[in-house]
Amino acid sequence: MSFSRKRIFRLPTPQATTIYVRPGYNRVLAEEFEALKAKRVGLVKDKVEAHSQGDLRENFGFKAAKDAIRAVDRKMTALDRFVARNTFIEVDPTGWLTKPTATLQLGHVTTLEKQDVATRRLHRFTFLITTHGETATDPETGIECLPHHSPLASAVLGLTAGTQVKAALPAGESLLTVVSIRNPTREELDRLLREIKPPEFDEDELEG
Repeated sequence: MSFSRKRIFRLPTPQATTIYVRPGYNRVLAEEFEALKAKRVGLVKDKVEAHSQGDLRENFGFKAAKDAIRAVDRKMTALDRFVARNTFIEVDPTGWLTKPTATLQLGHVTTLEKQDVATRRLHRFTFLITTHGETATDPETGIECLPHHSPLASAVLGLTAGTQVKAALPAGESLLTVVSIRNPTREELDRLLREIKPPEFDEDELEG
């Protein structure tokens, strides 16, 4: 997917990434971009109207509209880059209910033990390895969504139950143990998979 828009900033193109998403994610991206374009049109009208009202040095309406246009431009540029840099493959979560569990894959529920190498502290978590952007927690079971492209998921995907691996995570080096692997239930998926939303970008991406 590609959006037709003049690029204001030009950065080195990073290596392409494949991101797995739920059906409808590509449509949400396109709708978000169109909504930003429509918002920008309205802001430009506000800017033109404010410009006609006199001295720009004390014209707060003009300054506010100008700042709002810049903010929208940054979001559009970040979304444009996000789409250009990645390939999105839509996957149906119904297939997660019965897939083989010999190795940990996208769609599995796994219990992981994480021991911090520096402090020796041991933590245990149960995750659903899920598609891009999922962050929900099941209030009934305590299962958390863990996006497949996150550093923690990337370190354990493909491992078998009982396997231990050392991984360099953002919080520090850790020993990770895959305690168990199973399929989710339909009820767990219903509670964990929320409405698809467009991506949020951090300040570095908006300022870049």
